[in-house]
Amino acid sequence: MRTGIAKSFLFFAAVLVTFTACKDRNAEKRIAELESRLAEVEGKKAAANPSPIAATPTAAAEEKPEGPLPKIEFETTEHDFGTIKEGDPVEFIYKVKNTGEAPLIIQGAQPSCGCTVPDFTKDPIPVGGTGYVRAKFDSNGKQGVQNKTITVMANTWPKQTVLRFKAMITPKAGSAGPVAH
Repeated sequence: MRTGIAKSFLFFAAVLVTFTACKDRNAEKRIAELESRLAEVEGKKAAANPSPIAATPTAAAEEKPEGPLPKIEFETTEHDFGTIKEGDPVEFIYKVKNTGEAPLIIQGAQPSCGCTVPDFTKDPIPVGGTGYVRAKFDSNGKQGVQNKTITVMANTWPKQTVLRFKAMITPKAGSAGPVAH
């Protein structure tokens, strides 16, 4: 019973952290900590109550696939937009190169919050070929330093690559900015 409550609490905490990620620079770290705690609780539960049902492949740690693999290489994984005005949309294109031994397929791109919209090369990128991941950031309603991420999923090893960008956003004229003391 306690592990069920603990699991529910950790799940709720992870969801809460996910929804507040737009405002918190340390959200990714906290999510990883919560996921590791959840895995620990589930591991203790499994050890205490062995189940005759075998673990599903998704529950097991992923192993590196055999055979030739694509390799995703970015010119840069970080970008600084510098200082921009609140409400100004900005975008940056992360250039991708396939330096592996098989065609590269970008399967998806997940932003850290709704203020960022990613786009990416949809067609397979041949060995030696190039593509892109575009980050469009809407600074409307944002102020101060903003740090955002886009997690790119591809048929590579490892499967995920994290792209980062930041911006210093100054308030619109006439808007209530941070209060000076």
